[in-house]
Amino acid sequence: MPAAKKRARAYDPARTRTAVLAQFTNVRAAVRTLTPEQLALPTRLGDWTVRELVAHVGAALTAVDRLLGEREPVRQDGHLLDWPFAIAADADGIAATARRLAAEQPDLDAHLAEAERRFAERLDTHPGTRLLPTCAGALTLADYVVTRTVELVVHTDDLNAAVPGLDVPYDRQALAAATRLLADALAAKAPGGSTEVRIPPYAVVQCVEGPRHTRGTPPSVVETDPLTWVRLATGRLTWKDAVGDATVSASGERADLAGLLPLLS
Repeated sequence: MPAAKKRARAYDPARTRTAVLAQFTNVRAAVRTLTPEQLALPTRLGDWTVRELVAHVGAALTAVDRLLGEREPVRQDGHLLDWPFAIAADADGIAATARRLAAEQPDLDAHLAEAERRFAERLDTHPGTRLLPTCAGALTLADYVVTRTVELVVHTDDLNAAVPGLDVPYDRQALAAATRLLADALAAKAPGGSTEVRIPPYAVVQCVEGPRHTRGTPPSVVETDPLTWVRLATGRLTWKDAVGDATVSASGERADLAGLLPLLS
């Protein structure tokens, strides 16, 4: 498992909760402005409409409530850095749930409001150490909440891409947590010290096997901005296009990350 090769960084549960709720509030405010015609627009997620995307955003929070309703695992056998590599297996089920929720929830704002209420209530009544049976194995509640920042940041970007001029803002702490988790996942997937990946101002990781260096900067360096990194890590943007558009700078013989991306597929 990738997580066995690199230990995940620590996240402050209170700050993560605040970040998740802040980003969710940004999405809710934007959804209230959408017209029926905008909700029917296609997205870059296969055959999903904007309505289905919004329904899925609500499900990103209600997943906490659902998992807490299941039997608690007897021991932790998953790790936070396993999650990015595990969610692809749930893709069909996720899509089916999004379509079902979109059909069942005519009032999307009410759907999002209920998701927010249940999320906050569950975090108020369960410790962060409570284990959840996730697709990545048994994770703590605190770790699973970190994964919600990725869900919300990624799907905020999907929403902005689907609706011209919408421009939902990104909470700084949510974007930071999502960037760091996906950067650490890359380092877990390709452990090593020959390439430094810089995503200012949130993350710097070293990865990729190769010649060892004893001091200073590794021989290969990649640098990009947080949203470009999120898009690369989740397959919304290809490495070739990012380099061609100069949204990524890459120097050194081991700076080509095309074979390692996306992390989520």
